Amino acid sequence: MDISVLIPTYRRAEDLRCCLDALDRQARPPESVLVVVRPADSESLGVLREQPRRAYALRTVTVAEPGVVAALNAGLAAAESEVIAITDDDAAPRTHWLEGLERHFETNPGVGGVGGRDRVHEPVHRGNPPPPPGVPAARRRTVGKVRWYGRVVGNHHLGVGAPREVDLLKGANMSYRRAALEGIDLDERLWGAGAQPHWELGLAFAVRRRGWKLLYDPEVEVDHYRSQRFAGHRPGRQSPDALRNDVHNQTYLLLRWLPWWQKSLALAYGLLVGTRNAPGVLLAGERLVRAPDRRGTLGSFRVAVEGRLGAVATAIAARGDALGSRLRDA
Repeated sequence: MDISVLIPTYRRAEDLRCCLDALDRQARPPESVLVVVRPADSESLGVLREQPRRAYALRTVTVAEPGVVAALNAGLAAAESEVIAITDDDAAPRTHWLEGLERHFETNPGVGGVGGRDRVHEPVHRGNPPPPPGVPAARRRTVGKVRWYGRVVGNHHLGVGAPREVDLLKGANMSYRRAALEGIDLDERLWGAGAQPHWELGLAFAVRRRGWKLLYDPEVEVDHYRSQRFAGHRPGRQSPDALRNDVHNQTYLLLRWLPWWQKSLALAYGLLVGTRNAPGVLLAGERLVRAPDRRGTLGSFRVAVEGRLGAVATAIAARGDALGSRLRDA
């Protein structure tokens, strides 16, 4: 089968060069690699013009709009292969990455998407040294799940065990059959000027609703070097705007795609319990009792509530747009 690799990039020229070099070393090279870049990103365009001998056809797709959603929509529209693999520009797929993805597609005709583990290499920050050599990384068997009450479990970078069916894949290491993506566009209502977190969740919901399965294999790996993020996204730290966008996008996608009875549960769970970074009433109350950082706790709680209530407004607007479109078609 034909495989294309899709890489959205923005001003990380050295990372992009390393990613392209890693794709050159694939045991099973891709037929083509599509890099989506903005016209003003001269550094990345310079890397693409270097034109070294590659094991694949390198194509440049330009997009004027900012954000990963616009970049991926442009790349998906341009891709023509039977399978489209997606990775980040700050990731380096390991040698047998595409070989492993292809094997699962060939042996599982009901699988619409396959992903694997991204082994995260955290950058060293001033005052935050890396762990001592030999300290084992955390290991998780629960990966890529949406609980019945709306909690989203990622852990794709920590997954171990056998290949298994999951609810969602991670953007740094994912692939889809083109047939499973026909007619699907990533949701442009997501907040964020750059990263637009949780876009993968909407894509996974859309594909699974069509009856396709998603598979996660921790042995299909990329090295993820987590470079500088933009619009408030930095490794190990989130600005209030980035946290608000994160909470909004996840909550909105749950409200859009979950069955009606789960929508209320997901919203109630977020507002009452929440997560470590985006606490709800109960988690915030517990921290206020036992933690000294009251200002930080109250700030995170306020931003999380703003994100979740914003998601309700976005979901209502999306529902209205969909209804209006159906009425016009009728």
